[in-house]
Amino acid sequence: MTVKSSLAAKRKRAMRQDGADTILRSSIKNKTASRPAVKRVLVVDIGGTSIKILATGQTEVRSFPSGSRLTPARMVSGVKKLAADWTYDVMSIGYPGAVLGGRPVAEPHNLGRGWVGFDFARAFGRPVKVVNDAAMQALGSYKGGKMLFLGLGTGLGSAMIVEGIVAPMEIAHLPYKHGTYEDYVGRTGLERDGEKKWRRHVADVVARLIAALQPDDTVIGGGNVKRLEALPPGSRPGDNANAFRGGFRLWAKGSVVPADLPPRRAPSVRRARTTGSVSQMTS
Repeated sequence: MTVKSSLAAKRKRAMRQDGADTILRSSIKNKTASRPAVKRVLVVDIGGTSIKILATGQTEVRSFPSGSRLTPARMVSGVKKLAADWTYDVMSIGYPGAVLGGRPVAEPHNLGRGWVGFDFARAFGRPVKVVNDAAMQALGSYKGGKMLFLGLGTGLGSAMIVEGIVAPMEIAHLPYKHGTYEDYVGRTGLERDGEKKWRRHVADVVARLIAALQPDDTVIGGGNVKRLEALPPGSRPGDNANAFRGGFRLWAKGSVVPADLPPRRAPSVRRARTTGSVSQMTS
């Protein structure tokens, strides 16, 4: 091989290497660009008396009244105004009613009409995940195994999580005494029967459900858990703040789940003495 041809071969090899390096750099650049950005989440917890919101990076829960005249359009308008100075990419909505495939399939009992078929993603202009509000709070309370969640609020929220799989439930409308579970342990029963009798109904309902469903762990949450003098045997208290944790967890892949939520009030209830034991879960 002549010196001239040898130099030509070296130049060709160098060109091929430069080309390969360019393709590799381009590939790395494209892969980096295609990685999803960390999602900032706005969580909306819809309740019978108020709408509460919290976003990634924020420490203050904001709220505004809901009530029987609240339509989804009014909810959207209120949330947009309340979160106007917050930055968020995606949303989680806890809805007080049955949800199937990420959409409400029944109108809520304590709010206005028009929720079934409403396009939340279009209204907010962002990706939205809608789940039952009890399921969202249950997800935020979950530590492992088979967990039963019961929310004492305007009605009776309920959900089960089995090995990480969330199963919303409609226990509230099962028959009980001369009505339904919700008639006795929801706000109606509390106002009609008084706190003392309401507490007895709560204890009875929880005992029945634990006996029937055999959970490893039972969480009693909702706004009225603070009105219990003692928790039913085999249960632990939840907290409404866990609804926000559940909302963040819905987008956990590629999103930020806060290690700490806003300061919460310690529930003024004590755990009832029981001879049985509840499995201790690891977080």
